Amino acid sequence: MAPFYSRKTRTRVQRPMPALWLLASCAFLIPLPAVAQSFSPVAADDADTTLATTGGAMTGAATTGTAATGTQTTDPTTTASLIDDGPDAGPAVDDDLGRVNTREGTVDGLRSTLDPDRNDAPGIALGTFTLKPSLSQTINHETTKNGSSKESRSYLQTGLKGTLTSDWSRHQLTVTGEGTWQRNIGGEGATEPVANLDAELRLDISNETTGTLRAGYRFEREDSTDPNAISGASVQSGIDRYSLGAGVQRDFGILRGSAKVDFERYVYGSAELSDGTDLSLSDRDRNAGTVTARIGYELSPALIPFLEASVGRSVYDLRRDTLGFERSYDNYAGRAGLQVDLGEKMNGEIALGYETYRFKDSRLDDLSGLTVDSTFNWSPQRGTIVTYGVSTGIEPSTTAGESGALVYALNSGLTHELRSSLVARLSNSLTFRNYPSGSSSEDQKVWLAGAGLSWDMTRSLALTGDVSYERTMQTTGPSTNVAKIGVGLTLKR
Repeated sequence: MAPFYSRKTRTRVQRPMPALWLLASCAFLIPLPAVAQSFSPVAADDADTTLATTGGAMTGAATTGTAATGTQTTDPTTTASLIDDGPDAGPAVDDDLGRVNTREGTVDGLRSTLDPDRNDAPGIALGTFTLKPSLSQTINHETTKNGSSKESRSYLQTGLKGTLTSDWSRHQLTVTGEGTWQRNIGGEGATEPVANLDAELRLDISNETTGTLRAGYRFEREDSTDPNAISGASVQSGIDRYSLGAGVQRDFGILRGSAKVDFERYVYGSAELSDGTDLSLSDRDRNAGTVTARIGYELSPALIPFLEASVGRSVYDLRRDTLGFERSYDNYAGRAGLQVDLGEKMNGEIALGYETYRFKDSRLDDLSGLTVDSTFNWSPQRGTIVTYGVSTGIEPSTTAGESGALVYALNSGLTHELRSSLVARLSNSLTFRNYPSGSSSEDQKVWLAGAGLSWDMTRSLALTGDVSYERTMQTTGPSTNVAKIGVGLTLKR
């Protein structure tokens, strides 16, 4: 500020003292509001230094005080904070993803899960039913080695599969069907057609009671490595199996009770011998029925120990077979086990017990032994499913004087999603056929391993590839090895 001189003394000597006192007073009054608004207090000893060094800056500072109102005006270009939380701030940044356009959350606030059937074809709507058919065509090569002999063939395999499911408010009907047909295009070997049809009706009788009705049909050829197969036959016998069943399950609070009845009929076709003649195997046709009851105690919704008992009878159409033996039998079994239900992570059951088979013919020894039955599904991570299974059963013999064998089967499988459209499969099974001590028949072991890939190119078309290896071993004699490889396409709707 320039010093003031009156008109009378403008030509005289300058008197700067009044002007200096005025400037000092202004400098003392102006900074006080700014210091009061500062976050960091300024020491009194440093006041003169601060004013001296920033005297010019204070005049054009971004912050100015108003004594009358005590308000403060801020210039955002010079004093804006690095983090602006004001009402005009931009959208919040997601700390985890670093995104500003995060997706909308679920209504209930829970984490959404992937639909395991998201890549499946939608199916065909038929009233209150949904039909999901698929048609597959594969080209395969098979090599069979038995001792020093070796046989191979190339064949086309056509498969048709479908699932029909109801969409009712109560009850549910599910029908599944599958069939494969083979045609050799090179080499020699017997074809292995398979047909399977199953239907299950669930009846929701009440909140505590559920009923089930089942029916099924299956056709397959007897395996040439089966102990009851006809040696030297060019085509083994075809086996038709019909099944019916009914069951009811009721919840009595902490107790769970169930009962079921199962009926099966086996019909054996003729085997074609190497000379072109047919050998009838109708003496093996039989009916089998079983009644099973179970009672369980709910320790928790996830753990239910149970006791189970069953009784059954198998009656052959012919009282005696072609060798003169009466092979009808009664069977009795008892089991104790544990049922586990941990949701999608793990579920299944395991049971240990004892079972005996008593034949009508006194010349045939009874079959008895320890039984192990188990099924488990385990998902260690999303997109991966591991299955385990153990079963115990009987295979009646057709050899003179032989009752049959107790059969223990162990199987496992792994399904893993490498990508959302690429699924890998692994399977493994081991079967033991144990004959009574002193039997003329030899114990047998069958090991089967397989692997496959399925690539969903679209929701309606998939590319598949599979390989498998089967080895049948006996106490004496050569082993049988079967290797298969195939690739094909599957059309889904």
